[in-house]
Amino acid sequence: MKKWVWRILGVAFVGVFIYLLVSGRKAEAPLKEVNVVRGTISEKALAVGTIEPDKEIKVKSTIPGIVSEVMFKVGDQVMPGSPLFKITPNPTPVEYVEARRNIEVAQVTLDKLRTDRERTLQLFRSALVSRAEMDAIESSFSEASLRHQMALERFELMEKGRIRISNRDIDSIIKSPIKGMILSQKVFEGDPIVPLTNYQPGTDLCSLADMKDLLFKGTVDEIDVGKVTVGMAADIQIGALPDSRIAGRVERIYPKARKDGNATLFDIEILVVDAGGKPLRAGYSATATVTVQEHKDVLTLPERLLLFEDGKKFVEIRKGDVVERKEVETGLSDGLRVEIVRGLAEGEAVMERPPREIR
Repeated sequence: MKKWVWRILGVAFVGVFIYLLVSGRKAEAPLKEVNVVRGTISEKALAVGTIEPDKEIKVKSTIPGIVSEVMFKVGDQVMPGSPLFKITPNPTPVEYVEARRNIEVAQVTLDKLRTDRERTLQLFRSALVSRAEMDAIESSFSEASLRHQMALERFELMEKGRIRISNRDIDSIIKSPIKGMILSQKVFEGDPIVPLTNYQPGTDLCSLADMKDLLFKGTVDEIDVGKVTVGMAADIQIGALPDSRIAGRVERIYPKARKDGNATLFDIEILVVDAGGKPLRAGYSATATVTVQEHKDVLTLPERLLLFEDGKKFVEIRKGDVVERKEVETGLSDGLRVEIVRGLAEGEAVMERPPREIR
């Protein structure tokens, strides 16, 4: 009885072993066929950047003071001479006292020269002084009058922020230098203003630009920059407008590279030729694809099907029940598909082996 039990256990063990051995073997996956088809192969260079206005103007003030009124909203269209900010002068106590005392000093000088002028005029009429002496005192009196008037006007402009001279209004209102759209506002009512001088950059008040002239400003890798030339057509894709395609043209390639980590990049500018009716905004993230060269209506095949050996390129084709290698000559590649110049015909099937498992 025990012998039969051991025999049955042994047969069961052998059966389980054979089952596991057979089930562990996977049947070899069949080869797939991929046909050679006609298509278009393009070699392209990729640039990454943003949409920016061609000319962006930063408005600054040449007079110090406090912003008393803002006369626009961000996004407004303005014309040359449109008022943007009203600046109220805010002189220091020392500046105010100095301006006031300059008026008094100029008045004293003017009064003295007026007295001298009247005395000299009487002497001149009595022929006791020459014409040259009379002309000299007249010149000094005129100069003193102008200095006094200048001191008055400077004090009025400092105190009120506006003045009228020779039928012309001079005020502390900052006006738009160009036609364009207000892109950003840097100061608000009550903010102090540092003026633009030869020694300091001054406070940025706002920025504006003509949004009809836009550029794609980005970078292209050093591997591709040698293929790109000024005037090449480009296709711009906006991240915020995924369904739009913006036509562009390469406008400028910077001659000097810059480092970004371990990458060497060149700055590139692409002029937006046709926005396709889409409203573009400054700062949009975008990518630009520059078509370097393009071959149309050529035989194409997925590049993954190529085999490389001894500097030659092969594909696998089926002849009856046998799979053979066939040498081919290739042309342009876009990284996914490759042009077949010689060795295959349109519609011919090429074998594709299944990917190898990574263990």
